Amino acid sequence: MSDNAKDKKQSEEAADRIRRRRSIAIALTLGFMVFAFYVATIVRLGGNVANGVY
Repeated sequence: MSDNAKDKKQSEEAADRIRRRRSIAIALTLGFMVFAFYVATIVRLGGNVANGVY
């Protein structure tokens, strides 16, 4: 394998690692937002959920 091919392979692997980390960060952020909206909804509705009154 030539040096050019090795460099290209290493740069592709580096790009894959960066892409994977970014995807994980986006997924964690989205999961946190879903959780935060869920908690905010429960807090806003409070005890009225048990009574069936909105």
